[in-house]
This record gives sequence, structure tokens and C-alpha cells, in this order.
Amino acid sequence: MTTSTEPAPATTSKFDLVALIPFIGWHLLLIPGFLFIDFKWEYVALVAVTYFLRMFGVTAGYHRYFSHRAFKTNRVFQFLLAFLAQTSAQKGVLWWAAHHRHHHRHSDQEDDLHSPSRTGFWWSHVGWIMSTKYEATRFESIRDFARFPELVWLNKHHILPAMVALFVMWLLGGLPWMFYGGVVSTVLLWHGTFTINSLSHIFGRRRYVTTDTSRNNFFFALLTMGEGWHNNHHFHQNTANQGWFWWEVDATFAILKALSWIGVVSDLRVVSEQTKYAFRIYTEAQKAQLRAETRFDAWRKRPQPPAPTPTPEAMPALQALAPRPALER
Repeated sequence: MTTSTEPAPATTSKFDLVALIPFIGWHLLLIPGFLFIDFKWEYVALVAVTYFLRMFGVTAGYHRYFSHRAFKTNRVFQFLLAFLAQTSAQKGVLWWAAHHRHHHRHSDQEDDLHSPSRTGFWWSHVGWIMSTKYEATRFESIRDFARFPELVWLNKHHILPAMVALFVMWLLGGLPWMFYGGVVSTVLLWHGTFTINSLSHIFGRRRYVTTDTSRNNFFFALLTMGEGWHNNHHFHQNTANQGWFWWEVDATFAILKALSWIGVVSDLRVVSEQTKYAFRIYTEAQKAQLRAETRFDAWRKRPQPPAPTPTPEAMPALQALAPRPALER
């Protein structure tokens, strides 16, 4: 088990050829696959099922559980979540969660791993994950889960679940299933996940004042089973629900809620009414800041310090502004 030091600005990093070659190769495989494997509509359904199944592993596993501890579960399901997440071929569960925690500590600041406003779109989208600078797992940031030897083992052999998933596809349907359920689905899953690091800081609306450029976007929320409510998430990180209003579709939370009914998960953290409606007592300066930060080209500029928040004496007014609490989904 090794630890890493604080990273230098990402622009000084070099690409890891060991990771870069298979990443590019996976994309290149799409060309002969589409040319020589006959298309069937059942393959579209296969891509959708394998994409969203593994996306749940990324969103519920990598992100909401291991990175933010937004709910509790037992040790067996914890391992299964980690295994499912790693079938996405996005490196080890401890590696992923530790780096994501670091991102939240420095979001859009000098030490952020993947900030579009500081290192550009392509680096934030995919470059950073291929960098030699970030290949080590930051064990100092993930001690709570690094105490489980099975997770340390899985993190070390992070490519194994993805290989198992490919083998299962081959057993079930031969080369066509391996191509569509493995290659095509995985490439789409990579870019679907990476939109949250890149495009969710460029397109969308900002409801809450934060120290970064995070935005809410309905389309990305559909694509990532709820992760597109990125401004919500950066305003209050440790919630199992990232869609906070009825129109904010959050498929990951809906599944977690169903799993809580049968006892697989428990203690789902949900946003409080006070936090959800905090925007209602923003000052005019804060509202003006949000309008400026919602402009399309605002992501290119480094985030400004948040405008002053209301005084503590003004906070009780929030209760009068908030509607009667609704039942959580």
C-alpha cells in the first residue's frame, strides 16, 4: 500500500501509455465491429442494459457510497457494488473514490484534478485519468474503506471485473454480445461518466452559489442516472439523492430507495428542506453572481469568491419561505 503526495497542476502531467493505448484501442475497435458484425435491434437493448447497469455501479458505488458515504450497506453488498463499478474499467474503487474526494476539496481551484476552467475541456474530460501523475491510489484519503482487505485486493486488480464482464458477454452471446455489450457499452459509459467532470461545468444552470462552476443539467442527469444535478451535489455533497425536486430525475436514488425497502441498504442521507431552499434567501449580489456564472462562456473563467451570505439573523426567514415538507421519493 502506497500513498501519493499532493499533485502539481495537471497541465504538467504526462500520459500513461499503458493506460492510453488500450483506451484508444477500445475506441478503434468500434470501426471493424460496426463494419463486420451484423446489426440487430436486440444489440441496442443489450447496450442500454449493460450501460445503465454499470452506470448504477459508478453512481451508487464509486460515487455516492465510496466517495461520499451517502448510505450504509453490508460488507457483501459493498463488495458487489465495488465489483460492479469496476466492470466500467474506470480503475480501482479506492483509487476512484480517493481522487474524487480530493476533487471536492479543491474543485475548480489550483489543485483540482479535472477543472475545465483551469486545464481545459479535454483534460477535464479524459486526459487526467490517463496521467502518470494520478496513477497511484491516494490511500490517505480513503482510510475508511482501505481497512477492508477485499477492497484493497479488488483495487489492485482493478481490470479483473471488466475482463469478467467481457467473458460473460462472450459466454452469453459470442462475439456480437462481447462487442456490443462490452466494447460499445464501455466506450459510451466512459464518456457518459466523464461528462460530469467536463460538460457539467460548462452547460446547464446554477441554482446555488458554490466555489466552483458546477451546473445542473437535465440531459446529463438522464445520461448518468441522476449525476447531472451537479450544482446541487457541489452545494451539499453527502446526499444519496442528487435530484432534490420532483422534476429532477434521479434514477440512482430511486433504485437505492427500492433497495432500502428490502434491507439491502439503509440510512439514506437526503437533503434537508433548509438546504434545498437556501437559494430563496440569497442576496441580490448572490443572484447576480449566479446569473453571470450561468452564461455559456463563464466556465472559461476561474471561479470568483462567493458573494457574502445572509447574516445568521436572516436565516430563520427560510422556514417561512419553504413550502410544507414533501415526502421523499
